[in-house]
Amino acid sequence: MASQRAKNRIARSREDIVFDSINYFLLAVIFLVTLYPFYFVLILSFNEGIDAVRGGIYLFPRKFSLENFQNLFISAKWMAGLSVSAARTLIGTLLGVLFTSMVAYGMSFRNMAFRKGYYAIIIFAMYFHGGLIPTFLLYRTIGIMNTFGVYIFPSLLSIFFMMVMVAFFQDIPASLLEAARIDGAGEWRIYVRVVLPLSTSILATSALFIGVNHWNSWLDSAYYVQNKDLKTLSYLMMETINKSMIDRMSMTGGVDVSVQTQGYASTAVTTRSLQMAAMILSVAPIICVYPFLQRYFVKGIMLGSIKE
Repeated sequence: MASQRAKNRIARSREDIVFDSINYFLLAVIFLVTLYPFYFVLILSFNEGIDAVRGGIYLFPRKFSLENFQNLFISAKWMAGLSVSAARTLIGTLLGVLFTSMVAYGMSFRNMAFRKGYYAIIIFAMYFHGGLIPTFLLYRTIGIMNTFGVYIFPSLLSIFFMMVMVAFFQDIPASLLEAARIDGAGEWRIYVRVVLPLSTSILATSALFIGVNHWNSWLDSAYYVQNKDLKTLSYLMMETINKSMIDRMSMTGGVDVSVQTQGYASTAVTTRSLQMAAMILSVAPIICVYPFLQRYFVKGIMLGSIKE
């Protein structure tokens, strides 16, 4: 009997080894397939643009160069786009998280007057959009067209994270809030001194998603902003990508003539190489910020999602 149990344990352990080996192999393949495109963009961004047109670059830069990044950093257009994107992300994230959490705190009170009506309006707005033309007319009417405010005001409220925050705030013990009221604290002081310090996880998670959305957004810059000084980095990247596609279709070899005529430091830069450098420049801030918010990520998503 003992020998049979030992054989069963050995058989099961072999099956586990095979199963784990297959899992690790598949995970490695998925990891490489996911990582390599970003790595490919990275090595092209550090390769001379004219040399990259020849192709054949797979693992390392063939002709290492920093000219792509130098052209970005000396370009007034790209630096203005970077500044606008950074300001938009910082201001938009702070105000978005603040405004969303304020609305969520109010909606977390089950006895709030007209609560069901507010929820109905919010859910309707979540599933239905007025469309491009009505939105354009609305922004023009309220005076935010072609201003920095068009990046901030329409995104002050994130309906999805508002609903997640409502569930989270409702899990805060009511006795804790009642104790603060007995001590003479008003609702604003309770919100600032009690609720927000207890909501670090969900606030950090919301800030991460809202910030990434601001950083990557380019449609609003294309449709609602004509001032070139207010164009975002993401919009400039899309503009460069489209120009690169036109260059390849016109059989120009990918060389961006505009790069050679706008006072750049080198004529060895192509539209594609500049595009790769801009992609790295746009991804780098997110990669730098994400590790600091990673520990809040899973916890913030799960909190408030399960009721016991």
